[in-house]
Amino acid sequence: MPWLLERVLMSAALVDYRVEHGIAIFELNNPPANTYTYEMMRALDECILQARLDPEVSVLVLRGKGERFFSAGADIHMLRSVDPTFKYYFCLHANETLLRLEQTPKLVIAALNGATVGGGLEIAMACDLRIAKRDGGRIGLPEVSLGVLPGTGGTQRLPRLVGKARAIELMATGRVFAFEEALDMGLIEHIFEPEDFFEQVLDYARQFTPPSKASKAVGRIKRAVCSGLELPLPDALALEREFQQQLFESPDASEGLAAYVEKRMPRFRGV
Repeated sequence: MPWLLERVLMSAALVDYRVEHGIAIFELNNPPANTYTYEMMRALDECILQARLDPEVSVLVLRGKGERFFSAGADIHMLRSVDPTFKYYFCLHANETLLRLEQTPKLVIAALNGATVGGGLEIAMACDLRIAKRDGGRIGLPEVSLGVLPGTGGTQRLPRLVGKARAIELMATGRVFAFEEALDMGLIEHIFEPEDFFEQVLDYARQFTPPSKASKAVGRIKRAVCSGLELPLPDALALEREFQQQLFESPDASEGLAAYVEKRMPRFRGV
């Protein structure tokens, strides 16, 4: 079916994917604002699955193409042209894609290289850590100005990051604000200088890859936190014990314990 092949190739071009030294780099590629469509979410979903299954990948890093936008969210022209049923399933698939990103047992870093608003922020909030470029753009969830709510996880992830009252105020006003304010409220973790911004992000990401870190342990820490926060404490502790037992049986745990006893630096392999 030539039309299907054409659609797959078109989708793939919307998210550039490459692997460098254990880091899978995803680049949202829909200039000028890197807005996303169903096709881009399909492409992002495929990249997430590819990085999950690649034993050479320890960390995922997401960024936007160019220097002005991480992502301005969903493509409004696309949303205006489709019926309510399509919109519902579009949001459902986007939710499923970002849950898959959030539940992937590998560290995920969002490199906010430009404006990060609406659904762009919702993508970033599904990542584990957010690093922004100083004076690189603004951030926020302004969907209320369109008469809708942040429908790709914004109403759920923002209060988990900044607290209930502040999240309601930010979404109800639709205010967008500077990365520096986002840092103060805990919405992002770091601000890096604009010179060589992405290289700084990659340098930061490399600390979580072998041989310096046991990437399997990093991934299980992430899963224990992300899943455990949604469970009652006894169930979350049981989940933690299961992950710990998996790690106790890993070669990297043996290496880490041996290196400690032998008073040397461990050399982890991510297994």
